[in-house]
Amino acid sequence: MHRVIGDAPTDAATDLEATPFTTDEAIACYRDLVRSRRFDERALALQRRGWMSGYPPFEGQEASQVGAAHALADDDWLVPTYRSNAMQIAHGVPMSDVLLFRRGYPEYASGHDLNVFPQSVPIATQIPHAAGLGMAVEYDGDGTTPAVLCYFGDGATSEGDFHEGLNFAGVFDAPVVFFCENNDWAISMRRNRQTSSATIAGKACAYGFEGVQVDGNDPLAVREVVGDALEDARTGSPVLVESLTYRQGAHTTSDDPSRYREASSDLPEWRTVDPLERFETYLRDQGVLDDELVAEIDADAEDELEEAVAIAEAAPKPDPADVFDPVYETLPPRLAAQKGWLEEFANEHDVYDLER
Repeated sequence: MHRVIGDAPTDAATDLEATPFTTDEAIACYRDLVRSRRFDERALALQRRGWMSGYPPFEGQEASQVGAAHALADDDWLVPTYRSNAMQIAHGVPMSDVLLFRRGYPEYASGHDLNVFPQSVPIATQIPHAAGLGMAVEYDGDGTTPAVLCYFGDGATSEGDFHEGLNFAGVFDAPVVFFCENNDWAISMRRNRQTSSATIAGKACAYGFEGVQVDGNDPLAVREVVGDALEDARTGSPVLVESLTYRQGAHTTSDDPSRYREASSDLPEWRTVDPLERFETYLRDQGVLDDELVAEIDADAEDELEEAVAIAEAAPKPDPADVFDPVYETLPPRLAAQKGWLEEFANEHDVYDLER
């Protein structure tokens, strides 16, 4: 098992010139860290005033997701889950799409052509899908097989879907990188109460492929490790990457972490540090980031957010029939009755604009 901890590219002792990445690539990572952080802050504030019903914050996990997203090639596939908003935004999904999804609209309302699956809200159900997708793209490939990057949290490794998906990938050499973002908590359950394995990465050996651990608060380290893993996957060698990070806030906006988590953590500082502050400090020390560029990047992120919120708020109200009509060619009587009741209720209470 390959471990990448304590020797990360953004270690203060490591010059950027000694890494595989250019100054522009490092700044691009920083820009997406800022975009993701500002999105998370705005989304949380919007939820608190009733703009959306619920939201899963990801503060503290931006570097892990941005680094992984930057490792993807254009024709690779991303299989996300509900907390992977930073990964999707860094990969090119419009912020307005994510906001609209959280307001109950169909996912990816912009109609983008990125190879991105819908978010998986049930825990771990996307993992077998990713294995099947990897097998499919390999069967249909023309010799240049794309890879699949499947995102999930440490809690998903306690589900049967995790074992089934990895087992299929190992048996059929599916070109999949299983990216486990270990933030130490599955809601209120700590990782050490879920499994007695020394690491999650070590579980890969049971399925016949490599497991890798990386400092998830270092975007360049994550990008390098996931990039190598994707190259291996393209040649028929799946990889399990365990990205070690920390969830700074609540599991979702309906969660109160103070009920189960102490204010201080027994984890090492590199694991719980704010990844945005850490990376900004590193780039300033390297002489590639200054106050002017930081202000410019922050202003750009705010402008992008304002536009995204405006797009989401301007979206037409959905037709209640959209819940029913695409499901069956001929609606069964019971669902037809439910549809009639909902439309009558919506008209009576002026819930939806049905004149479309």
